[in-house]
Amino acid sequence: MAVDATHATAKEAEQVPGGVLVPIGALLLGLLLAALDQTIVSTALPTIVSDLGGLEHLSWVVTAYLLASTAATPLWGKLGDQYGRKRLFQLAIVIFLIGSALCGMAQDMGELIGFRALQGLGGGGLMVLSMAIVGDLVPPRERGRYQGLFGAVFGATSVLGPLLGGVLTEQLSWRWVFYVNLPVGVVALAVIAAALHIPRRTAHHVIDYLGTLLIAAVATCLVLVASLGGTTWAWGSARVVGLAVLGVVLAVAFVAVERRAAEPVLPLKLFGIRTFTLAALISFIVGFAMFGAMTYLPTFLQVVHGISPTLSGVHMLPMVVGLLLSSTLSGQVVSRTGRWKVFPVAGTAVTTIGLLLLHRLDEHSPTAEMSVYFFVFGLGLGLVMQVLVLIVQNSVSYEDLGVATSGATFFRSIGASFGVAIFGSVFASRLADKLADAFRGVRLPPGVTPGALKADPRGIAVLPPALRPAALHAYASSITDVFLYAAPVAALGFVLAWFLKEDRLRGSVTAPDASETLPPNPVQRSSYDECCRALSLLGTREGRREVYRKINERAGVDLVPAAGWLLLRIRRYGSVEPGQLAERGAVPLTVVLEGARQLEERRLVDRLGLDLTATEQGRETAERLARAREESLAELLGDWWGPDRPTDLDRLVRELTDELCGTEREQPRNPAARQAG
Repeated sequence: MAVDATHATAKEAEQVPGGVLVPIGALLLGLLLAALDQTIVSTALPTIVSDLGGLEHLSWVVTAYLLASTAATPLWGKLGDQYGRKRLFQLAIVIFLIGSALCGMAQDMGELIGFRALQGLGGGGLMVLSMAIVGDLVPPRERGRYQGLFGAVFGATSVLGPLLGGVLTEQLSWRWVFYVNLPVGVVALAVIAAALHIPRRTAHHVIDYLGTLLIAAVATCLVLVASLGGTTWAWGSARVVGLAVLGVVLAVAFVAVERRAAEPVLPLKLFGIRTFTLAALISFIVGFAMFGAMTYLPTFLQVVHGISPTLSGVHMLPMVVGLLLSSTLSGQVVSRTGRWKVFPVAGTAVTTIGLLLLHRLDEHSPTAEMSVYFFVFGLGLGLVMQVLVLIVQNSVSYEDLGVATSGATFFRSIGASFGVAIFGSVFASRLADKLADAFRGVRLPPGVTPGALKADPRGIAVLPPALRPAALHAYASSITDVFLYAAPVAALGFVLAWFLKEDRLRGSVTAPDASETLPPNPVQRSSYDECCRALSLLGTREGRREVYRKINERAGVDLVPAAGWLLLRIRRYGSVEPGQLAERGAVPLTVVLEGARQLEERRLVDRLGLDLTATEQGRETAERLARAREESLAELLGDWWGPDRPTDLDRLVRELTDELCGTEREQPRNPAARQAG
């Protein structure tokens, strides 16, 4: 059965059209839309609030998108498996574009929040399906390279999102923050329809609709309590108490449903693993701090310091640079050393310090000081974000790898929703009190009241010059107080990080992926897909020469790396033509000829015209090399590669072993040679 599956996969790989870059480009466009919409809105929020009013509901413009996309992600993944990913991906684009158009036309905050939820519903599908379709388009060996492009999109949107949001808001209108999705989405939709051809696979799932609905309802109830309690409704009011009780009841119902679900959206057995539970809690805290700050720092810059929307995006860059820098460096250190505990401990500590530094800012803070504080805060987030997914993957069995990865990223997403909501609640409550205190007994211009200043910060401009500093100070201190309240939460993450047990990392989980660490949306991949991504990513990172040096050494074969590479290609394709390989591949002709000459000298190959074919001794040597590569890949899987391992792991390792000897572009021109071996 496993052999048949291997042959089927190889056959499908050969049928993949040469123009794979066109559909990959369309997938990247779809992913770009969803990833960009998580960051592009932040610098436009102050202008949106000024236009539509309802500053106290500002957080829900972000939270509605996050909650909807988080709840929808597992459904999109399983529905795509069951009914075909292309059709579902097109549906996700359409939903996202309808939501974007409606957001751009919104006339009040209520409409905008509702349309953002619709947009988030489509955005969750864009994220999970775009990355899943890569697995349908390219063979396992190539996935690491292409999924690296998807990670680059997340990194780019972290930088470009705030900048683009500011430019569009300032030069056109905040509505173009949403309208800009339409032309890009239409292009992606057209290319997907015309150029995306993937094998139709169906995998039956018992989809946990009730569990998904319940966990979304629990999160929504609790976020509503956090955002409306103490502002719109009093903490002791019947509505707040009722929502809290409803959330608890729904949580109990969720636990009961998950105990019986055939394919639970969040298996409860994972919480019996201490490392998973601690990492999930720390992920929640990281999401809480990151998105809470990213949502309100642009308001601080634009309202308090009078910085334009575009320049507020520029001012946010030190935070993003710090995040990307420390995230990349921590991932590389973990990959090389296998040691990781220092990063969640140091990251949560630096994040706590960063929040305390942000609390020190006021209306007089110079740009250099703000930039340093932003950088420190981003540095702390990056140190911890990259590692959390790796340690979760390292703590679970192979069968739980996919769902544990999505579980850890799910908690980060829910944390982001809570962070934005709680930051918003604290900000609105403090601002109301401080504006009332600042202008108690003060005669204000007609139509200007503390309540009006709270709802629309543009009212500060019509105040007499003598009164403006008090209003600006009220805004500044209300926002920076939020960071003070968030600091103990980050400090709790620091305490929890000390309880993580530093087990030795499996080789296959030392390959961090930006798509799992930068976006707030949960990742939805099967255990097989997660292993495939990690192993193929490690293959691309090592470098071809070093890979073959290690294979030769492990097999006990005294050959230069190019000779081992040529021999494995001959094993797969039956023959090779050195000149053609150099012409169509990335290996220089001199290196190829050196390997060919050594193989001929050792009587491992015979020359038939321009082609090289293996001798009996050469075939035996090639089998030793193939086993060595298979063993080295299996070794990376650690205890997942046990005697009772699933057949799909066997298949994956064999596929990667075969595919290592060359890309599809480097296949022999001779069809007979292609079928040999």
